[in-house]
Amino acid sequence: MLPYKITAMKANKLILFITLFSGTAVMGQHSKSWHTDPDWILSKYDAWGGPGVSSAPGPMDTVLLKDYAPRSSVISQTTFIPKARFAAIDAHTHVVARNENEITEWVKTMDEVGIQTSVILTNAIGKEFELLATLYLKQHPGRFILYCGMDTTNAGSRDYPERVVAELARCYKIGARGVGEWTDKGLGFTTDSTLDPEKRLHPNDPRLYGFWEKCAALKMPVSFHISDHPSNWTPLDVYQERTPDYQHFNKYKKDGLSYEDLLAVRDQTIQQHPKTIFLVCHLANEGNDLTRLGKLLDTYPNMYLDISARDYEVGRTPRAGLKFLTKYSKRVLFGTDMGREKRMYRAWWRLLESDDEFIVGRMWWRYYGLKLPETVLKDLYRDNALRMLHIKNSY
Repeated sequence: MLPYKITAMKANKLILFITLFSGTAVMGQHSKSWHTDPDWILSKYDAWGGPGVSSAPGPMDTVLLKDYAPRSSVISQTTFIPKARFAAIDAHTHVVARNENEITEWVKTMDEVGIQTSVILTNAIGKEFELLATLYLKQHPGRFILYCGMDTTNAGSRDYPERVVAELARCYKIGARGVGEWTDKGLGFTTDSTLDPEKRLHPNDPRLYGFWEKCAALKMPVSFHISDHPSNWTPLDVYQERTPDYQHFNKYKKDGLSYEDLLAVRDQTIQQHPKTIFLVCHLANEGNDLTRLGKLLDTYPNMYLDISARDYEVGRTPRAGLKFLTKYSKRVLFGTDMGREKRMYRAWWRLLESDDEFIVGRMWWRYYGLKLPETVLKDLYRDNALRMLHIKNSY
């Protein structure tokens, strides 16, 4: 008999949870004790072989992973950096202000934290882009740069390749200075899972050849979001790298291109259009392997990166991150993709400019400050964006 009159349906939902410390995964009526599994021990403890003490049951056996928020006893340096070392250009933001008052508040925040210009990836076309151009560009000249989207209406029609180029040119005349965020996480740009695979618009689709070439002709860089974090294509089980906060992005055994297939499509597109600048965002979703990522930059001179929303990659491998960002200092741009709160910007400054240790981050792991040299910071924060976006430096 179930205590507290828990219904059978609720009970079935409850047993789907995986508890953090018990070492037992419960699914339906089947369970497995992981503590004796050699692969699990290696994944959890590596060469240490175990926790070094004998485990015993207790209250924490019922703590769910999604609720776990440990308070560290580590006492270490905490550096508060209110303003970026150099006036920065945020190369990856979205429409996080929808009216004049909100935009004014955003500009005030930018002034306080040291953001000169925010690049807004509107992904908009038509009337929507016109309204955004009026709202942002006329009221606050020099503080915002707008990217437009891409027309996908009737992509199967014969005139589509011409129409998509025409709308791009029209948005450029209104004020667009780039394209994006152009996203394909497996289902193509339309993200419509009901479309037949051959009808989906992946970036290497011949229908888009003229579009990418027009981007080059207009000197419009493309914010390119292809694939996603590699953990999204691994099972949601005890070996999943990221916490449950990210499980709704999971693509494991779902429809669409695989992680490696998406990377191949991305690389083919960049190679086919060498005059087009592709700013591959989120460290190209390969920030987990900086050696491989460096080889890509060596291969494709028209490929650039932004670090937006990948604080948790460079923050967990600070020595490798420092070497990478120093070696490729002319190829990486600063970006946030995380709203417009002051504390968010300042968290970035602490990560990039200080040598603080054991910093609380957005993942279950801790970050470590990179303390980038001033020359690298200057390239990352502003100089690369100035060149790419043809901005006249007024700061």
